Amino acid sequence: SAAACRHVSFALKRMLNFNAPPLKNTAAEPVWKVLIYDRFGQDIISPLLSVKELRDMGITLHLLLHSDRDPIPDVPAIYFVMPTEENIDRICQDLRNQLYESYFLNFISAISRSKLEDIASAALAANAVTQVTKVYDQYLNFITLEDDMFVLCHQNKELISYHAINRADIQDTDMEAIMDTIVDSLFCFFVTLGAVPIIRCPRGNAAEMVAVKLDKKLRENLRDARNSLFTGDNMAAGQFSLMWCQKNQRSIESGAGAEPSPAGARPKKKNRKMYDLTAADKFWQKHKGSPFPEVAESVQEELDTYRAQEDEVKRLKSIMGLEGEDEGAISMLSDNTAKLTSAVSSLPELLEKKRLIDLHTNVATAVLDHIKSRKLDVYFEYEEKLMSKSTLDKSLLDIISDPDAGTPEDKMRLFIIYYITAQQAPSESDLEQYKTALLDAGCDLSPLNYIKQWKAFTKMAATPANYGNSGVKPMGLFSRVMNTGSQFVMEGVKNLVLKQHNLPVTRILDNLMEMKSNPETDDYRYFDPKMLRGKKALIIKKLLICFQAIVFVVGGGNYIEYQNLVDYAKFKQGKKVVYGCSELFNASQFIKQLSQLGQK
Repeated sequence: SAAACRHVSFALKRMLNFNAPPLKNTAAEPVWKVLIYDRFGQDIISPLLSVKELRDMGITLHLLLHSDRDPIPDVPAIYFVMPTEENIDRICQDLRNQLYESYFLNFISAISRSKLEDIASAALAANAVTQVTKVYDQYLNFITLEDDMFVLCHQNKELISYHAINRADIQDTDMEAIMDTIVDSLFCFFVTLGAVPIIRCPRGNAAEMVAVKLDKKLRENLRDARNSLFTGDNMAAGQFSLMWCQKNQRSIESGAGAEPSPAGARPKKKNRKMYDLTAADKFWQKHKGSPFPEVAESVQEELDTYRAQEDEVKRLKSIMGLEGEDEGAISMLSDNTAKLTSAVSSLPELLEKKRLIDLHTNVATAVLDHIKSRKLDVYFEYEEKLMSKSTLDKSLLDIISDPDAGTPEDKMRLFIIYYITAQQAPSESDLEQYKTALLDAGCDLSPLNYIKQWKAFTKMAATPANYGNSGVKPMGLFSRVMNTGSQFVMEGVKNLVLKQHNLPVTRILDNLMEMKSNPETDDYRYFDPKMLRGKKALIIKKLLICFQAIVFVVGGGNYIEYQNLVDYAKFKQGKKVVYGCSELFNASQFIKQLSQLGQK
């Protein structure tokens, strides 16, 4: 199933209803209770359930486990925490202090027998054995951000980061611990889905280590038929009815503007505003993965449509105000009563639509300000041309040296793309020129130090030959929003052409799902935890084309890869793809990790 987020949403609602299926369309008042979570639990719940939804399920308070909490002796408490030593100690302290009427303990990952015994001993000593009503392993040690996207963790993510996996001084024991952490979360993910996957992975890297460990963990669980999480009643986790998930907030920096402050003037203050973008917002659902010019055009269309409706309501209200002044007005009112009633009754809906349009206009305007002030359209064009081996209009050195084009990170990102995709590395003299220009632009050269080492050792091809090839009709970037009536003034922004192309992760997935023979994937390992060992070679030959896949990137992923896979699944009708990664980062965050790896 590709409904990972929906499964988790239902699992959480079930947990908050004392691990009973949540009641639907009931007028009965819920049982009031307290929710106690740690930072991990908070990260899992916050993208999926709003404060209002928690209240509707009877959650009167939601508090962090390690905060100062007053006793509420007549209310049950639902705990949702990782089974760490520190958390277990605090739960035992709560039992001793008799904080709540009863305790429903839900652990994000499976709790060990020794830690369970610690809780039992504390309950016995506090004379609270009967108050510990239930203890559950929830297997929810991952965060769902989209209906088809998940990440492993937000808290302590540096422990399983790209930097942690690739640092030169990593010990074998450290690598084993990182792999075990990743595998535990992936195991939770598949328990929640109620699915045992066939696993494919490249050889000789961290992905292979994860695949081997995950295959072993799944096999061990399947072998224990009595306690297996993938058979019989335990499969209920994978049979949850479907519900929509919600997004987290988005933070947008605005007020900076594309125009610099006048000389001597105080710099313009940058305001950071939070916006709620949820599944209830149809515009967001439709356009969250669209290219910016398409979004800008659609926002403008929504704005124009609203203004037409708004004018109609104002006109009808004005007619109502003229009542009794002359026969013509009364006649006009009579003719429009039904229309007026309809317009006024839909006013709340219209106002909500206006709120959402304002939200999207503000976000799109802030994005456009950044595009203009950093000349991101120029960078986009150059990055596309570098990756597709097209001729550049202007030398790379000129862009790097232009003080008005981009931030130091923009310049370093552009140069790293050039360095990775170049068929031949630049000569030492050329490289020194580039380094000087990058330093003069305020760049930190540490990321380049690491990329040089990486490229010297990697066997990966410089760039796919088919990058940029597409049967999709090109679309002019910004061409449709250049009209003078638009809210978005695109003057000075390049009119580019967007091409649809498969990124490496999408191309690999296509090879594996379609069973295509390709040097890039022919050597991929194969694991089927449900099959006896030694039968794999025969099974591979009998494989049919797959229609469902979960792509997981060890070391970190990004929204660009995710959206590319979403577009691929739309193009390949009938295919469902879920994207997951050990952590999610943008270009700036990734360059920071490269910088840490490249420091001497």
